[in-house]
Amino acid sequence: MTAIVMEPVMLVDGGFSTQLSLYVGNCVDGDPLWSAKFLETNKQACIQTHRDFIRAGADILITNTYQASIEGFKDYLNLDKEESIELIKESVEFVKKAIALELGDESYGNQRRVLIAGSVGPYGAGLHDGSEYRGEYVETTSPDTIIAWHTPRIEALLDAGVDLLAIETIPALAEAEVLLNLLKKYPKAKAWLSFSCKDEEHTSHGERICDVAARCWSLNSNQLVAVGVNCLHPSYVTPLLKSIHKKLPKIPLIAYPNSGERYNAQLGQWEDKDKCVPVVNYIRSWLELGVQFIGGCCRTDAEVIRKFRGHIDYWIQHEKKPVRPCSVDDKICTDLKL
Repeated sequence: MTAIVMEPVMLVDGGFSTQLSLYVGNCVDGDPLWSAKFLETNKQACIQTHRDFIRAGADILITNTYQASIEGFKDYLNLDKEESIELIKESVEFVKKAIALELGDESYGNQRRVLIAGSVGPYGAGLHDGSEYRGEYVETTSPDTIIAWHTPRIEALLDAGVDLLAIETIPALAEAEVLLNLLKKYPKAKAWLSFSCKDEEHTSHGERICDVAARCWSLNSNQLVAVGVNCLHPSYVTPLLKSIHKKLPKIPLIAYPNSGERYNAQLGQWEDKDKCVPVVNYIRSWLELGVQFIGGCCRTDAEVIRKFRGHIDYWIQHEKKPVRPCSVDDKICTDLKL
């Protein structure tokens, strides 16, 4: 893998489904495949969504595969295993096409670089019952079952040429351990690992995030570029990451929370938008903590990411407090493949 030097803070894109809704309407939330359905049914909308985040200034684009699985594509798109694997690979091609359309060869020269992170959502996302925000399935599902579910998706993403994996919205340590051990089968692969959390201290399954992060780092620090949180209320981020940093300061941190709105599952809609503190208001505290990967999740569209870009750039240029500046020896600055 080719070593590169990354920026002091890398901006991750935002909520793919939120931005995608501009092109496909309000038919994403509640679908058993969520936004992954549109890999098959509206390919151009997927490409355009990635382009929007490039224009907003994102350094890293996440593939639209959070809820993609062999079983899900078979059940809801009537695809066989081979076709499902090809569709997952095609999701990476959509990102590559978006980069080419927006940046041309510039992305591979000495100018702006945009990395591709292959989204690996939790086993619970495929259950379509919200259990990725509770995690109790790890108590009744065998590790072998979870491995069998994840393996073809991970292999498809790696074969298609992602720069790293985004192992995200993981609710429980048990699934994280399974995934980190599975990752060892692909020793050249890199990944970040982010957890869904139910409060300011615990994962969705109830473990202390500081203990979980330390355990994961000890298990496979060679392949992890960061550990952190995503798909949670933004007010939880700072205390959660402070606890990780206090326990093990050397762990690079990542955060990409939701907007702060609340999803009403009964009505199938997001609520309390007017009551939310703008998520950009939290960025300064994350930068002061030394978070090196910052982005958005549900309900953060390209305009929010554009604001993130402005806040991050101002911090780096004017505050004169660069966030744990990178060198070629730093964990997150080496061994990512372009």
